[in-house]
Parts: sequence; C-alpha cells; structure tokens
Amino acid sequence: MKVKIMSQDELKKLVGEEAATWVNDGMTVGLGTGSTVKFMVDALARRVQEEQLNITGVVTSTVTAKQASALNIPLKSVDEVDNIDLTIDGADEISADFQGIKGGGAALLFEKIVAVNSRRNLWIVDQSKLSDKLGSFPLPVEVIPYGSKKLFSIFSKRGYAPTFRLDNNGQLKHTDSGNLIIDLHLKMIEHPHDLAAELSAQVGVVEHGLFLDLVNTVIVGYPDGPKILEAR
Repeated sequence: MKVKIMSQDELKKLVGEEAATWVNDGMTVGLGTGSTVKFMVDALARRVQEEQLNITGVVTSTVTAKQASALNIPLKSVDEVDNIDLTIDGADEISADFQGIKGGGAALLFEKIVAVNSRRNLWIVDQSKLSDKLGSFPLPVEVIPYGSKKLFSIFSKRGYAPTFRLDNNGQLKHTDSGNLIIDLHLKMIEHPHDLAAELSAQVGVVEHGLFLDLVNTVIVGYPDGPKILEAR
C-alpha cells in the first residue's frame, strides 16, 4: 500500500484538528503558540460555532490571542481562571523520554506559565520534532535586555555557542514581555535537568525553553495519520 506523501503543513493540520477533538464542553483550555497550534485553534473555533461549545481559552501569546479573538473564542488571562483543564501546545523538539524544548516562537515564558498551571498538557507535533535526546534544536533563553551582553559572554565561555534571536528586519527580537532571546546551540543536552537548574539560577535569565516533566501525551503527525504517544 502506497503511503501518501504529505507536506509538513498537512501533517501539522492533521494533528491540530485531532487535538481540537480533545476539548470538552465547559473546559478552560490553554491555547499554545506556533504554526501547528494555529491549525488547532482554527479547528476548535469551528467546534465552538458548530457545537455551541462553552469553553474559555487562556492564551500564551499576543499572536494566539489575536487569532482566537478574531474567531470568537472566549478568552481570559491566566490570572482570571481558577485552573486550566487542558493546555494544547506545540514543541520544537521532544526527546524519547518526553522532555521538550519550546520557544521557537519566542513565547516560552507565557507558555511555561500556562503549562505549569494546567492539570494536563498535550503537545502536538509533526514527526520531524522527535529525537532521541534534546539539543538539536537551539535552546531559547529569555533574558532581560539590561546585562544581556554580559550573559551572552558567560554563555560563550561555557561553550554554549549563543546567538541573539533576530526579527525579520534583522533587529533584536523582543518577546511579548519586552525581553530578548539568546539561543544556545548545544547540539546535545546530556543532562537537561542540571542545565535547567543552572540557567534558572543565572541572574538576568527570565526563563529557558527546557520544558521538563510537564507532558505525558503527544500527538504526532505521520503520513498515515496522527499517532498518540503516551509516556510510560
């Protein structure tokens, strides 16, 4: 049987639409950020309209807020809800033991705030985001502008091969909180928990893109359909 060759966008749409079916009436839902999540938000908005779903969305970026608002999904901030039943978000890399790197869309701070305040997190990715160990995707570190060059120098001396994230105009990329992103090109992260603790302890670092011990379920887009992976 010949398997249909699907584009990356088609795979993302596949898992985005599957993830939207995980939302039930009455839920407070964390809405992630990124190209895969965009398809999920579109599909969820159709369900809200067609099925009269009563849900509340909690967004992780101004980009997602703009999309969800335009599609008439009711929204509240994370501080306005008692809890978040389910957060659906993408990931830039997922290791075999269900640890992740996020922040390719520069929304890692808000994404992590929503994730740690969620009863359950569901990640949606295409098959290219799976790896044995983390590190092939550059690790985003959100830093305050003041002293950012000092941090850059510290990361350089540690051999982390840092680069400042730039926007489409070649200027320093600013997050929704007005911070900067330094990407660490590590190639392989042998001990992600140790690195996470090190980065969190560094003065000037606001947040890092290591999302550890936060997810047990991942929907992966494959050419023959979405597959649900569960942590053992």
